[in-house]
Amino acid sequence: MRRILSLPFLVILMGLGAAAMYLPAIYAYGQRDMHVARAFFYGGTLFLILTAMIGLALGSGLRGNQTRNHLLALLAAFSVLPMMLAAPFAEAVPDTTYLNAYFEMVSSLTTTGATLFDDPGRLPEAVHLWRALVGWMGGFLVWLMAIAILAPINLGGFEVTSAGAAGQSQNRFTQIGQQATAPERLTRYARQLFPVYAFLTAVLWFFLYLAGDRSFVAAIHAMSTLATSGVSPVGGMAGSASGPGGEMLIFLFFAFAISRRTFLFERASRYWPTLLSDPEFRMGLLCVASVPAVLILRHWLGAYEVDEEQNLMAALRAFWGSMFTVLSFLTTTGFESVDWGNVRAWSGLHTPGLLLVGLALIGGGVGTTAGGAKLLRVYALYKHGAREVERMVHPSSVGGKGAEARHIRREGAFIAWVFFLLFALSIAAVMVLLALTGLGFQAASIFAIAAFTTTGPLAQVAADAPLSYTELGDWAKIIVIFAMVLGRLGTLSIIALFNPDWWRA
Repeated sequence: MRRILSLPFLVILMGLGAAAMYLPAIYAYGQRDMHVARAFFYGGTLFLILTAMIGLALGSGLRGNQTRNHLLALLAAFSVLPMMLAAPFAEAVPDTTYLNAYFEMVSSLTTTGATLFDDPGRLPEAVHLWRALVGWMGGFLVWLMAIAILAPINLGGFEVTSAGAAGQSQNRFTQIGQQATAPERLTRYARQLFPVYAFLTAVLWFFLYLAGDRSFVAAIHAMSTLATSGVSPVGGMAGSASGPGGEMLIFLFFAFAISRRTFLFERASRYWPTLLSDPEFRMGLLCVASVPAVLILRHWLGAYEVDEEQNLMAALRAFWGSMFTVLSFLTTTGFESVDWGNVRAWSGLHTPGLLLVGLALIGGGVGTTAGGAKLLRVYALYKHGAREVERMVHPSSVGGKGAEARHIRREGAFIAWVFFLLFALSIAAVMVLLALTGLGFQAASIFAIAAFTTTGPLAQVAADAPLSYTELGDWAKIIVIFAMVLGRLGTLSIIALFNPDWWRA
């Protein structure tokens, strides 16, 4: 085991990806779909042999700057590794191109959930399982890298609260951060986080099955919820048999994408006080409570004009549909409630898709599987704005609540603003590139935002008419692939790779 863990991180990921191909092969064999079973079995065997040969040739990977190497490995994992994962997909679905298979694997691994197959029945069940499994592994990879690699060097949103500079190691992190190397941190946190990740997935799988879903559908929805990938073999919640009960279960598990404190138990004796005092968790609750309330008020007024204000049951179903969909897009999962359509049908008013775009841009918690700009950065900008307004009224006032709060309002807000600037410029650049391929302004903007926020289903609900990724040409698909990788990694992480100190080692 020590010999395997000493290999380069990308080689380890290749081995895990190749071994995972046997799961859809076994499932397809059980379904007597021999063509798909052979595609995944042969693919897994071939790539395991190839991984073993590469591992023997490279030997130990413990050379040079380990943090830099792991950031490069993470970049390669989201861009190069899908080339391997797409091979059995392309073989199992013969009526598609390899570029389409590569698009699907990048989308799954980055937990975006964008798909070129609008009709779920076009893909075999084993291929749906492979998409969900790749998304589930990608979600755990994001979890692991955020805690073990990005946090010690103040990236991925951790720079907002850290006293160190973004891209630089902290002088006072934790004991493991001071003494352990990057591979040791990865090993330790993988042992801590994977049982939690797998257990939560299994629990949700079990309860969705009890709620009425088939075991296969329940497993995929459970993996997609924990990874916030939004992959579904039945077209989302509309095709699910679990009904409102299943939505309520998934709604509860969305909490793990709001704040990392929901799954990191450093202070078990003070768990609930710590969680309720977490600014990300409170901001998430505020969004889930306020946005549906505003929507219901708007639609209530529309229902009043058509004399339907007494329909209390329709109002309650519309409110639940709003809450579920708001939290789903805030966590960048993209599941749409069955009752989301009741919000519009109740009053006859159109629900603006721009609202869901804004929620996806905000995103979930730092160190979670959610994408977007992250709630902590939004919180830092809010605190800075509130402090500036206070100074306009009382210029000589002194802000309180300790050094940490002052740091968030000053340095934290500054680095958050830098991130938002880079985020906006990146989206604008991708929009321009997509426009050059022939897309209109609305389609280019929605596809760009959906890719950067890793919220693929946003394309179907944000515009006046649903958009489909099948409309994209080959060059547009390549641009969206690039945007998904960049959105998953974050622009600050890419810029940190150009740190000259990391390349002198």
